[in-house]
Amino acid sequence: MVQRLLHPPDASFFLLGPRATGKTTWIGQNFPDAPVYDLLRSDEHLRLSRDPSVFGRECAELPERSWVVVDEVQRVPTLLDEVQRLMTTRRQRFVLSGSSARKLKRGGANLLGGRAELQTLFPFTFAELDFDRDLDAALEHGMLPLAVTSSRPRAFLKSYVETYVREEVQAEALVRQIGSFVRFLEVAARVNGQVVNVSGIARDAAVARPTVQDYFQILVDTLLAIWLPAWKLKKGVKQVHHPKLYLFDCGVARHLAGMGHLPVHPEERGFLFETLILHELRAHLHYSGADAPVFFWRTHDGTEVDFVIETARGLVAIEVKSAERWDARFGAGIARLRAEHGPLRAAFGVYCGARAVKQDDLRVLPWKTFLKELAQGGIV
Repeated sequence: MVQRLLHPPDASFFLLGPRATGKTTWIGQNFPDAPVYDLLRSDEHLRLSRDPSVFGRECAELPERSWVVVDEVQRVPTLLDEVQRLMTTRRQRFVLSGSSARKLKRGGANLLGGRAELQTLFPFTFAELDFDRDLDAALEHGMLPLAVTSSRPRAFLKSYVETYVREEVQAEALVRQIGSFVRFLEVAARVNGQVVNVSGIARDAAVARPTVQDYFQILVDTLLAIWLPAWKLKKGVKQVHHPKLYLFDCGVARHLAGMGHLPVHPEERGFLFETLILHELRAHLHYSGADAPVFFWRTHDGTEVDFVIETARGLVAIEVKSAERWDARFGAGIARLRAEHGPLRAAFGVYCGARAVKQDDLRVLPWKTFLKELAQGGIV
């Protein structure tokens, strides 16, 4: 059993994460004696939807300060009123897990007024796997637990994508026309790691622009993608302000784009490598409690830094290249950022070569060395 890096809080919390990241397994490991209300079960869902007060009466029979698990809580958001009452009157503690924040946010659900912190479970990280994962396999199949452990990762990912469309989107009636959403998914997945032209995607997917904007929000709300914002240097400096879109996992991105049955193409590799490094950064920042925001930076003339992390002690700039040889020009973006911003706390290059390289004030590290230093707290 892989030991996850997420530590269980002492008080009630929401546990969000895309499907199949291992939330149920993690809960079973850390809360083995807690009663579980699984809202994916149709009988449980129907019973508690009809009368949420049943949940409150049943929990009232449990000892004070006991733990209770509600799995896929977004399916019956009215339960959160009962949860808040029990937290207040009986000091009971809750694990409220889910794979979508859409119904909670859009349905005006009671989000407990900050009484429950928000935790996220990501796909596996290399540190959790003791760095025993081939880079090419991670880029092609991603880091979801079953994609790592399955002997047929392509079959699993194909089923994963179909399940997402069928259960997260169609069954929850998030879109009116599933066909147009499926077309959108493929087009959107092909711009993974890039600044998005919404009008261009609307045209390619044959969907109205306002509908495409709502579709992007569905991707974010169901935790399939994030917007990586542009870091704003200062007024008077011409720079890109539009965010980049990143899907949460390389394997899922490839299958959504219709590329999962093929080997990784050289044109894909750079974006996939960025996606993988971003996943590792986000997971480390969250699990370590740092939670520093991550950005990218780009000027209007095309000079770019892949990731800029805003820490309390200054900026950390990271340039990611899938090449096996580090070219001096790869550091141009960080040099430009340093010239326009001033001193950086740290600057790193990450590449697929075998040895560390020093380029002025830039530390260039092989990808695995970088991830090991990240896990030990040496990067952020």
